[in-house]
Amino acid sequence: MRILYSHRIQSRDGQSVHVDELIAALRAAGHEVLVVGPSAYAAAEFGGESRAVAFVRRVLPRAVGELAEIAYNLPAYRRLHRAHAAFRPDLIYERYNLFYVAGARLARRTGTPLYVEVNSPLADERARFGGLRLTAVARAMERHVWQSARRVLTVTQVLRAHVVRAGTPAKRVFVTPNGVVPDRYAAPMTARTDAVTLGFVGFVRDWHGLDSVLAAIAAHRGPPRITLTVVGDGPARPALMRQAAALGIADRLIFTGTVAHADVPALVGGFDVALQPRVVAYASPLKIFDYMAAGRAIVAPDQPNIREVLRHEGTALLFDPASPASMWASVLRLVADAPLRERLGRAARAELLARDYTWSGNARRIAAWARQDIGRGADIAPAAAAPALQPNSSA
Repeated sequence: MRILYSHRIQSRDGQSVHVDELIAALRAAGHEVLVVGPSAYAAAEFGGESRAVAFVRRVLPRAVGELAEIAYNLPAYRRLHRAHAAFRPDLIYERYNLFYVAGARLARRTGTPLYVEVNSPLADERARFGGLRLTAVARAMERHVWQSARRVLTVTQVLRAHVVRAGTPAKRVFVTPNGVVPDRYAAPMTARTDAVTLGFVGFVRDWHGLDSVLAAIAAHRGPPRITLTVVGDGPARPALMRQAAALGIADRLIFTGTVAHADVPALVGGFDVALQPRVVAYASPLKIFDYMAAGRAIVAPDQPNIREVLRHEGTALLFDPASPASMWASVLRLVADAPLRERLGRAARAELLARDYTWSGNARRIAAWARQDIGRGADIAPAAAAPALQPNSSA
């Protein structure tokens, strides 16, 4: 199958992990994938973003910046149209981005099935947190893209409900959670009793609540010794380091800084208790699948999107997100009970494998749906009929 993968991502971060891993899984399954996206994406280093994009966001009024996002559809559509004409794809797969309608327009003009992957409700998110100005336009364009898709693939049931409420027929909205490559993770270790490392993976912001974890570590008395390792970086790092120094526990806080995604499995394997302190209501956190694959004991908030993946007392300890004390009580329970840590970690990995929370599993599901949908329309052209192209195309 030939798949034209369209995106508008400029930076290398968690969203790029999803893009790269899914493309790799589709190619490993034997599909031809042509990627069309901004040139800044190919040039960016992990953890960074395009300097040009950062400059535009800093100097332009928000409404003008949003008009520039809309204008981007003109060159993006031309590139997609040229790629489509040469590659003759069976499927257009697009990672949804706000104000981005080039893929929807191309699908309507060519009749090629369009799959749109939705990871967050961006119009709502930017209206609430990003100072969105052209709100009505953004929502109208969002609905247009979702309703133009043959299938909309959301990462959680919570997000699926949002897309359906926006007017997309429920029969065309499917859930594909994030995933992982389990073979990259070593077998779970026997739980330690002399020291306990709490761990967190990701871009650290104040709202994650790691300050409360540091305060609790400082207040903890007596063995085992508790430390916190943060795999990543973020704007909360300076304040957390100052707090640790003030509490006299600077030697018990380790920041790795930004690391290559390939290095994450070994670092997560060194955790005893893996933390997901807070999470937005619709997300499918990549870190949870990392934790599960590594067989770590997980502490996470008890809320609908998390319960789609984790079971309290079965594969994790889930705490009341309205009560910070509840999270630390769960941590202390695991600190004191090494056999429980080991049981939950092994159960989490077994659950991940049983439910196929993997990129290869997502690729298989997407391909199976595409075969069904393509069968209802035009026949699949033989692979030999397509001209040879480079695997990636960028602006």
